[in-house]
Amino acid sequence: MIWCSGWELASAVSNEGGLGLIGSGSMYPEVLRDHIRKCKKATDKPFGVNIPLLYPQTDDHLKIILEEGVKIVFTSAGNPKKHTSLLKENGVIVVHVVANEKFALKCVEAGVDAIVAEGFEAGGHNGFEETTTMALIPQLRKVIDIPLIAAGGIGSGRSMLAAMALGADGVQIGSLFAASIESSAHVNFKQQVLKASDGDTKLTLKQLVPVRLIRNKFLNEVEEAEKRGASKEELLELLGRGRAKKGMFEGDIEEGEMEIGQVSSIIHEILPVKKIIKNLITEFNKAKTQIIQIDL
Repeated sequence: MIWCSGWELASAVSNEGGLGLIGSGSMYPEVLRDHIRKCKKATDKPFGVNIPLLYPQTDDHLKIILEEGVKIVFTSAGNPKKHTSLLKENGVIVVHVVANEKFALKCVEAGVDAIVAEGFEAGGHNGFEETTTMALIPQLRKVIDIPLIAAGGIGSGRSMLAAMALGADGVQIGSLFAASIESSAHVNFKQQVLKASDGDTKLTLKQLVPVRLIRNKFLNEVEEAEKRGASKEELLELLGRGRAKKGMFEGDIEEGEMEIGQVSSIIHEILPVKKIIKNLITEFNKAKTQIIQIDL
């Protein structure tokens, strides 16, 4: 959710009964501090911060999180072992995002409080294995006994219910909120999400870090480079710096990265968070009632 989930989106989600997360990956440390403080003013409900561990400012972010008294941290894109004990010693709930069984078990060993299992359908940084959410959730449910949160392809109340039927205790939703009114993403990016149909996103750049993107000029160039056998160094040069900011925050829909999940194909409106959550809960309860009626 980098470039999408600042204090405005996080506080709106928390105010409507979800757990809003500030996406810190795109933020300089003092920018993160500012977002945390604004979020505190905008909601009296719990909220958290997501820290992608692949970025060099991780230690600075953790210091600010502890100084500002944030009590929930979601870590991703790295090994949580180094940081989990520090966070828990300071009373912070730690949740880590994984895409396979091996790292789920390592997270349990590291002492995390919960795990987000993110399937192949998800946007942004993704797993190398390309395991779908429907396959991943029951697989991990068999081997871990801490809370399990499903992510990837969750874009409706029905998919929430399906994830829980497979063994998830909750869900994490990104794409729906990336295209919300409160999202800090550029309107050009949000409009591209609305236009996306099935097959318009692709997992790419697996030589670097797998990322799911909407098809555009940049993605076509990446595919062409990969087809001719481009080296890791060549791909890094093509990627350059600031591609995600260019696409998602500045609205360059041809040259920028536009990270979104496969569920983008069912997103057709830019809605406020309040309406999104109301729709999710209404559909979830309706689907649950229909299943009960079938059982009867």
